[in-house]
Amino acid sequence: MAHIVVLGAGLGGSIMAYELKDQIRPEDRITVVTKDPLYHFVPSNPWIAVGWRKRDDITIDLAQTMKRKGIDFKAVAAEKLHPERNRLDLVDGTSIDYDYLVIATGPELAFDEIEGLGPHGGHTQSVCHIDHAEIARGKFEEFCKNPKPIIVGAVQGASCYGPAYEFTFILDTELRRRKIRDKVPMTFVTSEPYIGHLGLDGVGDTKGLLEGEMRDHHIKWMTSTRVKKVEDGKMVVEEIADDGSVKAEKELPFGFAMMLPAFRGIKAVAGIEGLSNPRGFTIVDEHQRNPKYPNIFAVGVCVAIPPMGPTPVPCGVPKTGFMIESMVTATAHNLGQVLRGKDPDNVGTWNAVCLADFGDSGVAFVAQPQIPPRNVNWASSGKWVHLAKIGFEKYFLRKVKKGTSEPYYEKAAMKMLGIDKLKAVQKG
Repeated sequence: MAHIVVLGAGLGGSIMAYELKDQIRPEDRITVVTKDPLYHFVPSNPWIAVGWRKRDDITIDLAQTMKRKGIDFKAVAAEKLHPERNRLDLVDGTSIDYDYLVIATGPELAFDEIEGLGPHGGHTQSVCHIDHAEIARGKFEEFCKNPKPIIVGAVQGASCYGPAYEFTFILDTELRRRKIRDKVPMTFVTSEPYIGHLGLDGVGDTKGLLEGEMRDHHIKWMTSTRVKKVEDGKMVVEEIADDGSVKAEKELPFGFAMMLPAFRGIKAVAGIEGLSNPRGFTIVDEHQRNPKYPNIFAVGVCVAIPPMGPTPVPCGVPKTGFMIESMVTATAHNLGQVLRGKDPDNVGTWNAVCLADFGDSGVAFVAQPQIPPRNVNWASSGKWVHLAKIGFEKYFLRKVKKGTSEPYYEKAAMKMLGIDKLKAVQKG
């Protein structure tokens, strides 16, 4: 009998447990360890921040679903991983031993790396967590009583740009509905070298599409920009030249600001030689397996992926939900093989597929594979993207609540987009 521990129960960890349950032997058992007993659908956080969703709309009690699936569930945060002892210490003073570990923690949000950044003690908002989105909702309601300039974007080292673009246009839509858009100058500030880079060096014509949308909605932008510090009502930024020098320093006034932070690995698994990189992300091979500790796998945002290439301001690589699903499926099959004495041979597709909602329209893109050169390099826009994002939200929440493990939504989405069917797992 083998004991498999899944650390984390977000988008990757929850479906990891479900898919793994279908691949292990009858005598094996799974324990999910997570700091939060409730699952929150993170892609809906921008809607929470403007009041289009409430917490209960996107929240699921995981304990009930896990119990129904025969999966042990422990809602206690991790304190420290000891990979040489196959042991995970928890913050309540207990520990849990494992034979195999799947790290699916997501990231730690590095607000502290920039003075004045973040909703806790800082001056900017976030949509990275539902708690942050609810704080942003309150700040936005206060802002609407006395409209001033808005800044939205992503700081240096950020690796998830889609939500910044989404929230920019969602704010634009909500401000128009409230008939105060004419009183709110908007600026998009990003570390990307150009609009639509997305940490992927662009996908299809994301540059043209997103620049066009910003012009149509009277949104100014600043690229290759580093946030130096944030004060109450003022953001100090530096525009960086191609050679890395500072072209100009500017002070941008704002009444409301949402800036995505850089990510790093959580402390419990960071700083372990051979397991994590300098940013604390978990190192894996093509089979999602750590080279030094072969009984440890990792999926999702916590996985170490090198940047696409040098940029004037550091840009990380995003991990989209579709990519995470492929990592999960590959890992579940690989662990099933390892448990039966076989060598793992499943490789995730690592394709990037994204539906970016703009409130009443949106932009979709597909990159196969994520890193150029690509077999598919496609982007499109329209009202259908908004409807597709709503449909995906409903589908995924139902999937988590039911505890289903069929990884078919990627195939369905690709069919809907009119693109050749994409395998969830490719044999290496």
